[in-house]
Amino acid sequence: MLEAPQPQGSTSQPPWNIAIPLPSCWDQSFLTNITFLKVLLWLVLLGLFVELEFGLAYFVLSLFYWMYVGTRGPEEKKEGEKSAYSVFNPGCEAIQGTLTAEQLERELQLRPLAGR
Repeated sequence: MLEAPQPQGSTSQPPWNIAIPLPSCWDQSFLTNITFLKVLLWLVLLGLFVELEFGLAYFVLSLFYWMYVGTRGPEEKKEGEKSAYSVFNPGCEAIQGTLTAEQLERELQLRPLAGR
């Protein structure tokens, strides 16, 4: 691929013509089919456990399993990704859009923002 010429004195920027592959239609339909089969299997098993009078236990254990699967471990964190909890970020840095105690006090007491 050819890169656009960089003006002198500017920092090195990635080229604008990088192609990002989009997921193909086959990949999306395959994931949809797998998800459908998982839901169908869960419903069949739920029916079986209801017949065995263990339907509630199966449902509750399924909820715990879904909560476990839905959480990520620390090894799945992307490089540079910040935590929603500022105490886990370097320097306790908050993510954008976080409501701080100072901001809440300013808004409740109708004080003007600093620098305005």
